[in-house]
Amino acid sequence: MAMRNHLNKFLISFFQANNCKILHNNDGIITIQLTEKMDKVLMNRPFYWHYIKKMGYPGDPMQLTLITNPHKRDEKGEWIHFGSPRLQQIIRYLQENEKYTKLFQQITPIVHTPLYPWLVTNIKISYKGKYKRDELFSIGLNLINGTMKSDMMQTLAQLPLNTTISDFCYTLSPMIKLKSGYKRIETVLDQYVENQDHGWAVDSLQALEEEAKLLEHFYKTDTEDEQMERELEEITKRYQPQITYQVVNGGLFYLTTDIA
Repeated sequence: MAMRNHLNKFLISFFQANNCKILHNNDGIITIQLTEKMDKVLMNRPFYWHYIKKMGYPGDPMQLTLITNPHKRDEKGEWIHFGSPRLQQIIRYLQENEKYTKLFQQITPIVHTPLYPWLVTNIKISYKGKYKRDELFSIGLNLINGTMKSDMMQTLAQLPLNTTISDFCYTLSPMIKLKSGYKRIETVLDQYVENQDHGWAVDSLQALEEEAKLLEHFYKTDTEDEQMERELEEITKRYQPQITYQVVNGGLFYLTTDIA
């Protein structure tokens, strides 16, 4: 349930940040009105857009319905989950086009107003062993006072942001260095991972041991030792439990204090 909620929030934030209108969002079913840009990115219709532009027409971006609730996967729409091609497509787009950004909250202040620096990261945690699963987290860290906020992309999606700072605003210099800030975020993720049920890792190690015993039983002669070692290495690589973090994208956001 928690993983589905993280994915749902991530998708809403992604599409809102790319100016797409959310037409429906209920019980793990999201319908999005794509912009022309996002239609071109996600829907694989190059010939349609080439024809439309050649004819001088504005074009008609598609609507996309994504289903994150496994109990609703048979309803009309596209079942999206960690590891699905559609999610990988979105993550790949972020990594290639929006890996790092620097944005300012747009306001109309009456007096000179400070903007606080926030380090924001979207991080994918991957659990790899006998089975594989991923989780997505969006975390913001105030680089002045150390305040940390989860689901940060959802917050940012509601704010007017721009690449230039508003008149009568000024930025505060970070008290926490970026490298140190990222380490703080990593520590929070470490604590989260440590508190999870690690039965999956036990299952993976048991599967590794069983496969290794079968391999030793199959290869009985010394002349086959080299082949056995190669296959044992492949089995170990496949079943050995691993947990990795991957930064999907992130950036430095200068915001007013009223978001936390």
